[in-house]
Amino acid sequence: MDITERRLKIITGIVLAFALIVVFRLIQMQVVKGAEYRELSENRRLSRLTLTAPRGEIFDRNGEPLVTNRMGFSLIFQRDAMTSGDINTNISKVVDVFESTGDTYIDDLPISATSPFTFTKNVTNINSLITNAKLDAKLGWQKIESEEQIKNLSAVQAIDYLCERYDIDQTLDSNKKRKIIGVRYEMEKRVFSTNNPYTFATDISNNAVAIIKERNDCPGVVISVEPIREYTDPDLASHILGTVGVIYSEEYQQLKDKGYSSTDIIGKYGLEKALEPYLRGEDGVQAVTQKSGGGNVTEVSQEPTPGDYAVLTIDADLQATLEESMARVIPSLTRLKDSYDADSGAAVVLDVNSGEVLAMASYPTFNLETYSKDYQKIATSPTSPELNRAISGTYEPGSTFKVLTAIAALEEKVTTTSETIVDEGIYRFYKDYQPTCWVWTDQHKTHGPVNIVDAIKVSCNYFFYEMGRRLGIDRIVKYADMFGLGDYTGLEISGESKGTVAGREYAKQNGITWYDGLTLQAAIGQSYNLFTPVQLANYIATVANGGTLYSAHLVKSIKSYDGSENINYQPVIKNKVDMSAATHEAVVQGMKDVTEGGTAASVFSNYQVEVAAKTGTASVPTGSANGIFVAFAPADDPEIAISVVVHHGGHGNSIAPIAKDVFDEYFSVDQVEDEILQPNKLLP
Repeated sequence: MDITERRLKIITGIVLAFALIVVFRLIQMQVVKGAEYRELSENRRLSRLTLTAPRGEIFDRNGEPLVTNRMGFSLIFQRDAMTSGDINTNISKVVDVFESTGDTYIDDLPISATSPFTFTKNVTNINSLITNAKLDAKLGWQKIESEEQIKNLSAVQAIDYLCERYDIDQTLDSNKKRKIIGVRYEMEKRVFSTNNPYTFATDISNNAVAIIKERNDCPGVVISVEPIREYTDPDLASHILGTVGVIYSEEYQQLKDKGYSSTDIIGKYGLEKALEPYLRGEDGVQAVTQKSGGGNVTEVSQEPTPGDYAVLTIDADLQATLEESMARVIPSLTRLKDSYDADSGAAVVLDVNSGEVLAMASYPTFNLETYSKDYQKIATSPTSPELNRAISGTYEPGSTFKVLTAIAALEEKVTTTSETIVDEGIYRFYKDYQPTCWVWTDQHKTHGPVNIVDAIKVSCNYFFYEMGRRLGIDRIVKYADMFGLGDYTGLEISGESKGTVAGREYAKQNGITWYDGLTLQAAIGQSYNLFTPVQLANYIATVANGGTLYSAHLVKSIKSYDGSENINYQPVIKNKVDMSAATHEAVVQGMKDVTEGGTAASVFSNYQVEVAAKTGTASVPTGSANGIFVAFAPADDPEIAISVVVHHGGHGNSIAPIAKDVFDEYFSVDQVEDEILQPNKLLP
């Protein structure tokens, strides 16, 4: 056999081998797996939809639901099902539907909704709005050549640029262009793409759903059924529970490695944010196959897993009582001469033996259900309803601080329970600074001889000026620190202010020269002392229980949705104040006298439960003084403590009815409709 014949046989063998392979594959495809491949050939597209997991529910300490879920409709844009030209057209159609039904959708573009266009925020640099403007020469935009030009763009110029950027039909009227831009701007922020659907709106009305489904002319616009947050009382505990919303691009960048998508709903505020890792469930997956002959085949690949649920320390009934009382009392103070401009306030109720927050309210408040719809109104309100004054507002404690000064004076042995000091009206120890007692200022009278119990009862400034001088500022600061003032209380939610303790350190940090007169003022709760209502409540709870400072907390337990895992929170002791029984007995007696014949007697005289309290008044730069009130009960076996602060409330005893309402509810006291009494003008 020659070489040519041998080569021919080799080539023939190779050809036959390939032929056999082809025949084998054809038999496999057409005979063995023919039915399977036939079914696949009939399918045009396989898409996967996320099945949103319900967030964990939130309950009060008694198991009463505060936040639950219900199923509602969301409208979603899917990029892979629409052409570039469909996007603006679909937006225009959907916006028209929403305007006809009154539904709301997300539009955070910082430009007014209608012409003439203006910026709705103080936009000093709109790079975030005109994204990469200088790099978009391909769009034919030649006007922007420098950073300075970007900064100086007008709102109208911004609209013109964005119209070009988003390829919006120039024949549309300006208001229609603005509406489309608002949605495209939000889409861009949330990286709308084939892999990232865009949630246009959540919890839309049945009317809007029916119209959109009936029209059937918006390719890629999908109606999805998803869990929606529902509130048993949307006005209750708004600042505690907080809000949820669509994840922002910067939040997504931080959370994407934890499995979040750019369309997720996350906690934005309050406990919804603080408990996000627990409340968030695990999304499921739904496969949707669209056949070439029409119709969809849906198959659930993975069921969603609900988030854990949280049990709070809050008592829903006590919380409701507190909020209702503040909403009634604070506006009513405007008829009192010294409180005509009362406009806001906060109050906190604590379990004195654990630090559990039983109720915490800030006034004015907002409705959780309509928060998104009302956002602009809330954000621009002069009374700042969104501000949680209970943890973020800082106020001079006024005379409520005198209890701490009394404890320090007794413990440091600069006085005794038997020592009597004569109030002379004007404190003349220093030649260059001679402050007066409040009763001297108001009526040109004095309290006469008083001991430490009497001084607490009548709130004698003169007595506590002397205690402040004897103690010195450093020892006053030491006790303020021991009682947790000027420090975070340990609450789970963010936004808590640390407050300020007046003293040399604060003065040094702020370039202030500390002088002896400031020590006198600090001793009566003025000077630079600024504390939050939750700090005041924790301080007075520590007094009540004899010196144990607990971390304040809002969460009692976390439980998995199937009950397999529980996290139970135990009380955390932050500090132990070494306070003698004699000291404790003296200050408690003084505080009991406040309610029985002192500065809060008009509210608590002959009350069914013995209450220990202290009133306070703190002047502010403009308007009426702030009213401050702290108390605990029962006085000899304390269970709960409360602090109440009202901006421009006038006097501590003016706002004491709020505390009384809380005690009525907690101790099931027979409630009688009492008209709020005119406070004694001479009471601080």
